[in-house]
Amino acid sequence: MNSNLILASASPRRKELLELLQIPFEVIVSEVEEIVDEKLHPAEMVQSLAQQKALSVAKTNQTSFVIGSDTLVVYGGRMLGKPTNKSEAIEMLQMLSGKTHDVFTGVAIINGEQVHSFFEKTSVTFFSLSHKEIVDYVSTGEPMDKAGAYGIQGYGALLVERIFGDYYSVVGLPVARTHRELLNMGFKHCKN
Repeated sequence: MNSNLILASASPRRKELLELLQIPFEVIVSEVEEIVDEKLHPAEMVQSLAQQKALSVAKTNQTSFVIGSDTLVVYGGRMLGKPTNKSEAIEMLQMLSGKTHDVFTGVAIINGEQVHSFFEKTSVTFFSLSHKEIVDYVSTGEPMDKAGAYGIQGYGALLVERIFGDYYSVVGLPVARTHRELLNMGFKHCKN
């Protein structure tokens, strides 16, 4: 018997990553207004936000497995979300240039009364970037809807010297761990 699987995310990247599992699923975008507690550690914060998203969808889908996820870039104790404009994107990229930062991705899986969350932390090191490289990248528009103002899976890959950890977590969903956690919670599926 198949379990229903729902991704509570508007992110096309998370949808593409979940498709790697070759399991049928539905996307239902969470309409929750995210409540951020600035006192939380980044690992706790991304798990809390992932849970908020998953819970809002799980309320009306209690027999399904609902996945919520959130990603945050952290450098020097500062949390970098999505830039609000081009100058903020440039500022973020200048800050990250030549340095190593951490990417935290939290995942929450809810099925009925079961609520399970976890996080992955990946370290990403940027090359030293010239002002022109940064401005050229920002002009592509790619950084504007991404935490830390870059997309490692797109043109932003050219900024990255190395990573330590789960590449897919930086994109937005640690695929292998998510699959394992689903199975541990009793998720059963038949491939189409």
